[in-house]
Amino acid sequence: MSSLLTHPAPVLALGVALGLRRIPVRLFIVTVIFSLLPDFDTIGFHFGISYGSWLGHRGFSHSLLFALVCGAFGILVAPTLKASRCLSGALIFLAVASHIALDALTNGGLGVAAFWPFSDTRYFFPWQPIQVSPLSLKTFFTTQKGFRVIVSELCWVWLPLMLIAFTCRPFMKGKRAQR
Repeated sequence: MSSLLTHPAPVLALGVALGLRRIPVRLFIVTVIFSLLPDFDTIGFHFGISYGSWLGHRGFSHSLLFALVCGAFGILVAPTLKASRCLSGALIFLAVASHIALDALTNGGLGVAAFWPFSDTRYFFPWQPIQVSPLSLKTFFTTQKGFRVIVSELCWVWLPLMLIAFTCRPFMKGKRAQR
């Protein structure tokens, strides 16, 4: 998986590009949370759920169906988030879908069950430049492997996204959030 530090990167880049005048703060915060949500499936390890199970890590919570359900939730709660239903649903869907895409770009694990429940097959993109992150925080923060993950994510995720975001930002000035 990509690290929990990097899964919010696409949402943060969108926030930089569009600005909080276009994305209400409440929606922005919820979208960051939803970018992390699929990895809550790791709790299954504590209950004996195997990695390869549809309930396991990178199983159903890493599917496009799950992203759609999350997007539908965004549509339902849009008024609470001070956003239009379309914007709320789309951004929450994209936050979860970006999580799936980032994990499919990593070079380890079993892949993502992107098309669950229609297929149990786990997928990676053909190009996998991102170093897979260890599941243990201790390993992530105290080993050479964790450092390699951070460098990989900076090069392949953060830098390109921020370059795009800051390039797009001038074109978005003056645009307001749709409510």
